[in-house]
Amino acid sequence: MTDEYVTVAGEGHASFGDRGSEFVGYVTGAASEEEAQGFVDDVRDGHPDATHHVSAYRVRDAGTVRGIYDDDGEPSGSAGKPVLGVLRGECTENVVCVVVRYYGGTKLGYGGLVTAYSRTAKRALEDAGTRKTVPRDEVRVEVGYDDSGTVRDVLESEDVGYDAEYGEKVVLVARIPTGRADGVVDRLLSATSGRARIER
Repeated sequence: MTDEYVTVAGEGHASFGDRGSEFVGYVTGAASEEEAQGFVDDVRDGHPDATHHVSAYRVRDAGTVRGIYDDDGEPSGSAGKPVLGVLRGECTENVVCVVVRYYGGTKLGYGGLVTAYSRTAKRALEDAGTRKTVPRDEVRVEVGYDDSGTVRDVLESEDVGYDAEYGEKVVLVARIPTGRADGVVDRLLSATSGRARIER
């Protein structure tokens, strides 16, 4: 697996109708299964009267990508699986999609469901847009004021953005590309002669 991957650029929304049934799709980014499930719950709460709330997500977990789907009462493999297939087919990661269905009174059949759910998911994903990114580690660096300039210099030389809080100590929180995090941490410890307190 390469360090660079594709995720969504923002939130997406789309709708699709077939023989009276209405399908409404939502897509957003999710950095964990908890975030993805939280989005599914939010969409479910926003459409309490929908017949089905079908979902799928792909999130990175310890260097691998987990793909999860839920048919939510539709025939097995006819709904969540094709939605997951869209996410996988577009090579997107850290993304979640929910498609809600309002049943219109006419059964669509297995093939009709696959088409409706995948088409709605694809339109929502297209609406969200995609971007390339790299996995990052959040690194928290706590130092005294005397070392804070040194830490900022190291982070800026590595082209790493950070947020700083100034209290009794200086706390800098940086999001460092995972493949470079060990090297940056070593540089920070070396530059401060081990005085920096670093948490990842």
